[in-house]
Amino acid sequence: MTLVAGIDSSTQSCKVVIRDAETGKLVRQGRATHPEGTEVHPEAWWSALQAAIEEAGGLADVAAASVAGQQHGMVVLDADGEVVRPALLWNDTRSAGAAADLIEDLGGGDKGRQAWVDAVGIVPVASFTLTKLRWLARHEPENAARVAAVCLPHDWLTWKLAGAHGLETLRTDRSDASGTLYWSAKTNEYRHDLLELGFGRRLIVPEVLGPTGIAGHLPNGAPLGPGAGDNAAAGLGAGALPGDVVISIGTSGTVFVSSDVAPDDPSGAVSGFADTTGRFLPIVVTLNAARVLDAATRLLGVDHDELSRLALSAPAGADGLVLIPYLEGERTPNRPNATGAVHGLTLRTSEPAHLARAAVEGIGQPDRAGRRRRPQRGGPPHRAGPVRAAGAGPAARRIRRGRGRPPGRVGRRGW
Repeated sequence: MTLVAGIDSSTQSCKVVIRDAETGKLVRQGRATHPEGTEVHPEAWWSALQAAIEEAGGLADVAAASVAGQQHGMVVLDADGEVVRPALLWNDTRSAGAAADLIEDLGGGDKGRQAWVDAVGIVPVASFTLTKLRWLARHEPENAARVAAVCLPHDWLTWKLAGAHGLETLRTDRSDASGTLYWSAKTNEYRHDLLELGFGRRLIVPEVLGPTGIAGHLPNGAPLGPGAGDNAAAGLGAGALPGDVVISIGTSGTVFVSSDVAPDDPSGAVSGFADTTGRFLPIVVTLNAARVLDAATRLLGVDHDELSRLALSAPAGADGLVLIPYLEGERTPNRPNATGAVHGLTLRTSEPAHLARAAVEGIGQPDRAGRRRRPQRGGPPHRAGPVRAAGAGPAARRIRRGRGRPPGRVGRRGW
């Protein structure tokens, strides 16, 4: 039996699965948690990965491995390959001002947003890597002066697994590179001029590999695949074909579609990412999803199973109680300084079941927003493939299915 390892280094945890390469059967697995917060030292991810590998029985007998990871996080390295400062994650919004400035740098307003879409397919928001580099250059010049290379979380973990043999051996894939603001999914090329615009000088960046590229080798000689950003990996795992829609509720909430055509959305609501195969991955992302449910469990003093039971016991719409789920600012719409709110609180709705229902319905925003904003010129969606994510819970899945759309199928009017 030939074994392969898949590694998922997400915002909240690291998971390692070992499977039979022929049948896909799960042989063993391991998991370890990541620290809370939007600023995390990469060594914490490495420690979690080592713990998850150990729980999964090690990698000595696998024939290949690959890493998927949270996107956009800024990992900056000095000339010796040491981490300069803790990574700023995708959900860290301190670079919102830098994002606005980058739009101004290319003409401002609609002109500036369109210029960024034309260049790299996406409009600057605080999530993207280049905005964090601009923030670093302006707010921590001493740290910025030490930076020799920049990479992303999955790039760094792949590099570490391969032995970290110099900055020139950093590797990535097109899906993760496409979320940086300095790599174009249309041309499959880095825009070093934009990296220099954002940071003030050029940096070493990972080589972008194709889907069959080899990013390095494990100590046993097994090849490491190029890996992927988490959403592209989800699309690949779901077997998404052009036009297929995938909905994911994890730390973030996402709706994306596999497409043969790059989207063109200067509003920034739809980001023109790349997928793992050579196609495009138009995507709508919200910052707030499963962690809204975590917050609701804390407020109500219940676990996730009880939260789901409470939510399903309340009527649809929670009798008018609405939870605005912007607990960490928001990306879609682009409101990085927004906060959450509860509306419609009355004696009738001031019950745990109503609040639970409002929380679950609140995280349905990416589903609604994504369907309202069909990725432009990306081909008609024809199937929905929900990805079951940790933290979503049965209530989230059942309530979504109750919106009048049978599971697994989306009519074109749904967009």
